[in-house]
Formats: sequence, structure tokens, C-alpha cells
Amino acid sequence: MLLSTPAVLTTPTVRDLERLTARVYATRESGARLDAYRRDDTFFIDIDLPGIDPATIDITVDGKVLTVRAERKRAGAGAGGEDVRLLVAERPMGNFSRQVQLSEKLDVDRLEARHDNGVLTLRIPVLEQKPRKIELVSA
Repeated sequence: MLLSTPAVLTTPTVRDLERLTARVYATRESGARLDAYRRDDTFFIDIDLPGIDPATIDITVDGKVLTVRAERKRAGAGAGGEDVRLLVAERPMGNFSRQVQLSEKLDVDRLEARHDNGVLTLRIPVLEQKPRKIELVSA
């Protein structure tokens, strides 16, 4: 008797093992992914937050640590107390947090944030670092 691949992959034991493995090895995949880049005198951070209500996004800067927190709620959950029976639940839900250590050369007081099509874009101006001449004083 041959077992077909779909039957083997859909057993409760295999699904539980996949979930456990995903939790153990979910390092980058569990958090919000980001790109960081510089264009001229501006530093950008793009963070993927698909399915996140912009009202749940919280952005803070403490010293030079930028923290972005957000929450993704399951569709239908909590809406009028409806009982939702999930058939497949692969998308991560709940609270997300991502921290980035910022350089001292960034002007965090002028940080701007924009959310568009599930991407949070942070725009941080780079502080001007012009060389200065030091005058020598004779004793």
C-alpha cells in the first residue's frame, strides 16, 4: 500500500511537529522583516507589516534604540463575539516588536514615519558631519 504525500502531511502529528519546528527555528521569520538603506543625506528603514492596522503601530526612540511595536489580530476574532473555526492558521498573529540600534549620526528628533500598502517607512535625516578646523593656541 502506498501513502500519498498529501495524506502524510496532513496528519495532526505532522502538523504539530511543523508548528513546534517553526517556533524553535523561527528567528527572522517570526518578526517583522526590514530593509535599511541610505539615500543622499537620509537614512531609511522599511519594515514589512502586512495586515497590521496602522492604529496599532507604536514607534519609540529611547536614546539610540528605535523600537517598533504593532499588533495583528485574526480576522473575525472579537468582532461581535463570533466563534471562528480556523481551518488553517499559518500567519503569525499577536504583538510584534522590532528594535534597531541607531547611529549617533542620525537626527532622531526629525524622524518621520509613513505607512503605505503594509510597509512602514521610517525616514531619518543624517546629521551634517562637516570637518572643522581646530585652532592651535600657543602657550
